[in-house]
Amino acid sequence: MEVRMADHMGMCFGVRDAIDLALRLTRQGPLTILGDLVHNPDVVNQMDAAGAVRVRQPEEVQTRALLLTAHGTSQQVKQQLREKGHQVHDATCPLVKRAHLALGKLVAEGCHPVVIGQANHVEVRGLVGDLAEFTVVLKEEDLQQLDGRVLPGTCLGVVAQTTQPLSLVLDLVAALRRRFPQVQVRFIDTVCQPTKDRQEAMPRLAAVSDVIVVVGGPDSNNSRKLTELARSLGRPAYQVAGASELRPGWFAGVRVVGVTAGTSTPDHIIEEVREWLEALEP
Repeated sequence: MEVRMADHMGMCFGVRDAIDLALRLTRQGPLTILGDLVHNPDVVNQMDAAGAVRVRQPEEVQTRALLLTAHGTSQQVKQQLREKGHQVHDATCPLVKRAHLALGKLVAEGCHPVVIGQANHVEVRGLVGDLAEFTVVLKEEDLQQLDGRVLPGTCLGVVAQTTQPLSLVLDLVAALRRRFPQVQVRFIDTVCQPTKDRQEAMPRLAAVSDVIVVVGGPDSNNSRKLTELARSLGRPAYQVAGASELRPGWFAGVRVVGVTAGTSTPDHIIEEVREWLEALEP
């Protein structure tokens, strides 16, 4: 069985920088991370092994040094932590920071903020955490939340969770314009380039593969979207956190398996998956 690797895959610079910062801080003294540094179980375990304490709520932080995750958080939370005497270190991905700036610009210009993404995702919660009112949408039916709330001549300011597929985002922006023709819809594209690169590589990989394996943690939105894209292209697709989750039966009669990975997947995990597949008896 031949194993083909996607031409764009795996860990992005924002995730690598967050991990490097976290490890550097753990060597300097006690450290608490507010949430999962990134959405990958191997990285989370790496942080635990390095001695970092992981908490879910700001009030649980016991150490002076605190690290915010790559997904970002609101200015309100940052200020609360500083007022409590914590030394706040920020591992927010620069492209997530760009989304915060874009949304802030639209709000400052008088637009009602609309975020395309998962309402319960930590990145989205951070994006809207400083806003008095906002709307989060992920599918066209969600747009009905805005019915009666936007007046002709007003403005909707739209950004996206950085790991959403650009095609989905553009479809929803077009749907907003159709639904509210008398409203100005201002859209700033905040989907990150690594997500775009991995999404755009999938059709090329699917074209030469019988089955697709996506290596990514179960909470990784961009890995999940890669899996969905592979299936929409007519290929069986399996998302695994690592080689231990692979099953020989998935590859019975398969000539070519394509492998890709989400933006928070470590290189060594991808390599273990590749080696497992190459060692599989035909």
